[in-house]
Amino acid sequence: MSAAPDATPVYSYLGPVGTFTWEALRQVPEAEGAAWRGVSNVGEALDDVMSGRSVAAMIAIENSVEGGVSATQDALATIPGLRIIGEYLVPVSFVLVGRPGTALADVRVIAAHPVAYAQCRRFLESQLPTHGHVPAASNVAAATSLLSSELAEAAIAPPGITDHHPLQLLAENIGDNPNAVTRFVLVSRTLGLPERTGADKTSIIVELPDDAPGRLLEMLEQFATRGVNMSLLESRPIGDALGRYRFVIDLDGHVHDERVADALLGLKRFSPAVMFLGSYPRADRQQIEVVSQYGDDVFTDARDWLRGILSGEPEA
Repeated sequence: MSAAPDATPVYSYLGPVGTFTWEALRQVPEAEGAAWRGVSNVGEALDDVMSGRSVAAMIAIENSVEGGVSATQDALATIPGLRIIGEYLVPVSFVLVGRPGTALADVRVIAAHPVAYAQCRRFLESQLPTHGHVPAASNVAAATSLLSSELAEAAIAPPGITDHHPLQLLAENIGDNPNAVTRFVLVSRTLGLPERTGADKTSIIVELPDDAPGRLLEMLEQFATRGVNMSLLESRPIGDALGRYRFVIDLDGHVHDERVADALLGLKRFSPAVMFLGSYPRADRQQIEVVSQYGDDVFTDARDWLRGILSGEPEA
């Protein structure tokens, strides 16, 4: 059941307060003054949206170091009716914290979100080569777990965590890549499309129709022959049989762009298993450069030309 029209809108995010997802949600103007609901995982966030508990959910979908977030990609592929309505970028850096009185030499086990843990391997292998790892639901949850449990002596957390919790800083800037960025998307059940801006992205999920030779090439040709660039192409197992994969794809452009719309039509003819996730403004607001032969007017002229042939009009 959806929330009452006059109720305060609710936005879900991977909590608690202070996570990178929380930072991403702070970039959404519509979320200012709304109620924010911290959840434990992507599945819970999307269930909030599907059930109507939340109008939208902020979830991580891609990292510049680790690539696509598989839990998010798999959830979007299996839950119909969701739309991405915006994307947001958050610079990512990490610190190592412990309980007061802890020294780096005392650390045997580290609590960390799996994605954060993967991004700090170089530091961990050089400074704590024999450590163990306890997975946590979020970066902030990893840090706060030190105050309620003795399973770990330290945690990987966001910078500034010691401003909110009585923890001791053990090391700063422990991430492998100082320029790491995580891409977040705001997901809703809204079917309306954001207006195209010229700096847009379209996200889809596609399954090949069968495993005949050349099928992947055929799929890619739907974009290449229409001048549509892919900014993301990742495969994920479908799960029903060994060797079966679906493809998560981001396209440069909006579905209202003629070249993108034509590519999606060709893709749908090629494979009936196409899921449209949305067209939305790029977070970096970088304008898409389109070769003149793939401009909207070229597609429009071609359709008018064919329409004239079919209707028996003489060619000019």
